Amino acid sequence: MASRRMTAQQVVSVLFESSSDHEHETDSASEAEEEVQDSGSEFSVRDESSDDEATLSADEGPVLEEDSDVPMVQEPAAERLPIGRPDAWVAPNMEQPQLPAFTGFPGCRDNTENFLPVNFFELFMDDIFLEEIVEQTNLYAEQFLRDNAARLRPHSRASRWIPTNLEELKKFLGLTFLMGLIRKPSLSSYWSTSPLMATAIFPAIMSRNRYELLLRMLHFVDNALALPRDHPDSDRLFKIRPVLDHLVDRFSEIYVPGKEISVDESLVLFKGRLVFRQYIPSKRARYGIKLYMLSESSTGYVYNFRVYTGRDSNIDPPGCPPTFGVSEKIVWELGRRLFNKGHHLYVDNFYTGVRLFKELFRVDTVACGTIRSNRKGYPKELVCKKLE
Repeated sequence: MASRRMTAQQVVSVLFESSSDHEHETDSASEAEEEVQDSGSEFSVRDESSDDEATLSADEGPVLEEDSDVPMVQEPAAERLPIGRPDAWVAPNMEQPQLPAFTGFPGCRDNTENFLPVNFFELFMDDIFLEEIVEQTNLYAEQFLRDNAARLRPHSRASRWIPTNLEELKKFLGLTFLMGLIRKPSLSSYWSTSPLMATAIFPAIMSRNRYELLLRMLHFVDNALALPRDHPDSDRLFKIRPVLDHLVDRFSEIYVPGKEISVDESLVLFKGRLVFRQYIPSKRARYGIKLYMLSESSTGYVYNFRVYTGRDSNIDPPGCPPTFGVSEKIVWELGRRLFNKGHHLYVDNFYTGVRLFKELFRVDTVACGTIRSNRKGYPKELVCKKLE
């Protein structure tokens, strides 16, 4: 059978065609319905009911690593466009959108000249927050000893507990970080007296029994405040929620990102038992805890993040349009602190959508990303069908 000639447009479509991303297979069912192969078409949009214009065009800019073979599609929507009106699609060379000016002042807000590593740590984990950890650790130890007084043996390690303090907590954290640099087969090996295994700094700073006892009692929040697991507002990250919230606040307070930012997923390696552990074969770790992150494109600095716990449908960020889906709410939640500053946001096809990009442009944020051809608002004329 003679082969059929392909047009130039069909050849380009085949070259840029890519399969759906594996990392989104476990997300909510409402978003899974929109998973299709990417389209590589360039296009523009103009609202029929307004003189203001919006443009979607493939433009040069930072390219996401996982979708580097897919053409990016930029969609700065028109200012104050009416919601729910049909869009008229035109050729990209017919539109010249007015992009908002970048008004941010990127960089670190603190003077970090001559900073040592410990000084950078103190920027994010100051003494005020560490004192809260000390308080919660002592509180939990008190609760544990009270609730288990009848079962504790006279010579048990827990029965010899004495309250900790800020200085001791810093030593504990320092030894814990050092374990990441000095790898040994077990925790007790760090206090080994064997000439082959000994590391003098560990017993010099703290005894093994005291370290293990602190590790057993370490807490960040009062367990008495936890909601039942079957409660609709229960938090799977309740135990570490104060730490996560503190870090997110400090990340945004210490550093201001540049104009180009991106939203993507990251996987923290973890192979233990966890109900929301993810398997993403396209990631290097493959197994672990998935994070949604907003980062600065030029440096990779994480400005904001959110841990995926399997309950993303509960996201309800302030100012978010009520019609938004899960992926749109994630972008809104991560980026809302940077709205109205003229940032350029780059995303992959899990987030890209006409509705989201138009709303972002209302808050002076230009967005760009690869798009799935069955997204709402995407013109049927630009859908590239598979060749037989």
